[in-house]
Amino acid sequence: MRSFGLAFILATALLVTACDQRTNTQAPPATDASAGAGFPEGAPYVLKGTQVWTVPDPVSGRDYEVFVSLPASYEAEPQRRYPVLYVTDADYAFPILRQIARRVNLDGPVLEDFILVGLSYAKGEGGAASRSRDYTPIPCRPESRCALAHGGGAAYQAYLKDEVLPFIEDRFRADPDARVLMGHSYGGLLGAQILFTDPTLFRSYVLGSPSFWFGQRHITAMEADYARTHTDLPAEVFMYIGAFETSGSTPRHASRYDMVGDMRAMEQVLKSREYPSLSVRSTVLSDEDHLTVAPAGFTRALLAILPAAP
Repeated sequence: MRSFGLAFILATALLVTACDQRTNTQAPPATDASAGAGFPEGAPYVLKGTQVWTVPDPVSGRDYEVFVSLPASYEAEPQRRYPVLYVTDADYAFPILRQIARRVNLDGPVLEDFILVGLSYAKGEGGAASRSRDYTPIPCRPESRCALAHGGGAAYQAYLKDEVLPFIEDRFRADPDARVLMGHSYGGLLGAQILFTDPTLFRSYVLGSPSFWFGQRHITAMEADYARTHTDLPAEVFMYIGAFETSGSTPRHASRYDMVGDMRAMEQVLKSREYPSLSVRSTVLSDEDHLTVAPAGFTRALLAILPAAP
């Protein structure tokens, strides 16, 4: 299935980094200068200054890993509270976002300092199994004959609200009024699900290459259900997608679905609602497909959602 491709390829490319993060489990953030001290030659690379925590879900009985990276100013400004960017598919997205944020700010503050929280998968499961179940709003239709379970999005949303957000906000100086959720592919679908069921859970939503096609575009029914009973949608929404994410013949990685058209249609519908508290923006990135667009999309999203103060 197309939505699995990005997770498989980028997660494989970053496998050593993702696995080595676990050496920092439940440890305080190390400084870049000290984190590498004492390691023997040839030791695995460790993503310096990161933490890995286990946050159980008491309802499902699953244990999930949560990755945390604090901004450089965190220790020097003990009274300051920070926005938090929560990103799905953390095994590949967390290290990429962390380095993008650092690099963009090399010549001065372009992005606001923020706490980065990576939402990883259930322990003992592969990424495909976790994300297929947790990031989708309904089960697969019987005729689809899906090999993996789907439709656990509502349960995972409840886990985020009841367990992960309190865990982070109890331990770190996180601003609960400045939460951002970023997801790519199925992760973008999960973000849209939360947007249309509990929009104030996050201040801002980044829906990257969102799988709006899933379940015969079930997300459009969720949007319509919300619109029937609400006159406002208090959220900031930024969507990105690769120009090659369309059906038919494309230069590479042709999609089975017109994901570009689906994103544009969703943006048009949301703007037509004229919600007073909703901001919607999107970008189509040229010469990018579902697999290559994530780093560029992440960068555009950070610049749009977390710009430094003028």
